[in-house]
Amino acid sequence: MPTKVTNEILTAAIEGFEAQKTKLNAQIAKLRETLSGGPVKPAVAPEPQKRKRKKMSAASRARIAEAQRKRWAASKKAAEPPAPEATPKPKRKLSAAGRRAIIAASKRRWALKRAEAAKAQSRVAKKPAPGKKAATKSVAPSKTAKKMAQAAAQSSAETGGQ
Repeated sequence: MPTKVTNEILTAAIEGFEAQKTKLNAQIAKLRETLSGGPVKPAVAPEPQKRKRKKMSAASRARIAEAQRKRWAASKKAAEPPAPEATPKPKRKLSAAGRRAIIAASKRRWALKRAEAAKAQSRVAKKPAPGKKAATKSVAPSKTAKKMAQAAAQSSAETGGQ
């Protein structure tokens, strides 16, 4: 007998004993077969079969689902405090007088802006280019510029010069 026992020796011994075990089981099965007169199941049964799951009826599944929905609804209701229903503010409306005032004010602003632009344009036209003589012909403001200036003056007089 070897003095050192290694993993290889132990593995070989296990394999040998398992081979002997299968031979013995086969011989025992043959003897039982002859004793009873027919084939017999081996003494060592393979892994026991797992139990089959019981099937649940559709009605019981529906009852379970409904109960779960009720539980979820109750938990959500407890988690969220009821929010007060806020009625939206009524839409604000502009009166006819207010609309007329806004229109008049914007017309005044645009008339003043056009008048200033006309003045600036007439100044640019009057200035001679550097190194050139001034033009002998005077530039008169256009008819539309005059009308705008008159409208601006009239509207500022109506509103008190705002």
